[in-house]
Amino acid sequence: MQSSCDHRSGLHVAAIMDGNGRWATARGLPRTAGHRAGVEAIRRVAEAAPDLGIGTLTLFAFSSDNWRRPPAEVAGLMSLLRRYLRHETGRLARTGTRLTVIGRRDRLPAGLPDALARAEAETEGGERLHLRIAVDYSARDAILAAAAAGIPESREAFGRLLSGGVPDVDLLIRSGGEKRLSDFLLWECAYAELHFSDRMWPDFGPDDLAGALRDFAGRERRFGGLGSVPAAA
Repeated sequence: MQSSCDHRSGLHVAAIMDGNGRWATARGLPRTAGHRAGVEAIRRVAEAAPDLGIGTLTLFAFSSDNWRRPPAEVAGLMSLLRRYLRHETGRLARTGTRLTVIGRRDRLPAGLPDALARAEAETEGGERLHLRIAVDYSARDAILAAAAAGIPESREAFGRLLSGGVPDVDLLIRSGGEKRLSDFLLWECAYAELHFSDRMWPDFGPDDLAGALRDFAGRERRFGGLGSVPAAA
C-alpha cells in the first residue's frame, strides 16, 4: 500500500459511523456522550488514514432520515458539528486535509451552512487527504437530483455529475455490528468491497482501520469480468 500519499492517488474509503448511541447507553451515559466520543474517533481515523494509503475518506455523519430522531438529540448533533468545525478546521488545514461536506444544506440550522462553507474554503488546498462528511445526506435523493440536472451520455459522466469527480468507493466500512448500506453512496459503492465491524464507532481507531485495509488487500476485485485485480492496486 501507499504511504503518505495525496488524495489524488490514494484509496477511497467510506465509513458508516454506527454505534455511538449504543456505546453510551451501555455505559449508562446519555446518547450525546456517545456522539462526542464518536467525534474523537473521527479525529483518530482521519489522522491515520493518509499513512495507510487512503486518499479520500467519506464519513456518514447524519442521514436525511436522522431528522426523525428526538429534537434534543438532533440539536446536540448539530451543535457537535459546529464545535468540530470551530476546533478542527485549523488543524485540518495545517495537516493538508481538505474538508468537504456532501448532502443538503437548506434544512440545517441558521449559520451552519455558512460555517461549512468557511471550513471548506480554508482547507481547499489540502492534498494529503480529502475528508468528506455526509450531513443530511441520502444517496437516493442525490441520484434523483443528479438525474434532474440532465441525463449524461454515459455512466462515467453521470458518476462525475453525482460525485463531483471523486472516485468510486474502494472499501466501505460499517461499525456497530449492523450489515446494511442505509442509503449511503449507493451509486459510488457499486463495486466497493464491504467490511462490517462489531466495534462501536467511539472505540474504532487506527488499528481497526488498518485491519479493514488488510482484509481489503486480500480481496479479488473482478468488476464483472473474469480477470482479478488486486484490491490494493
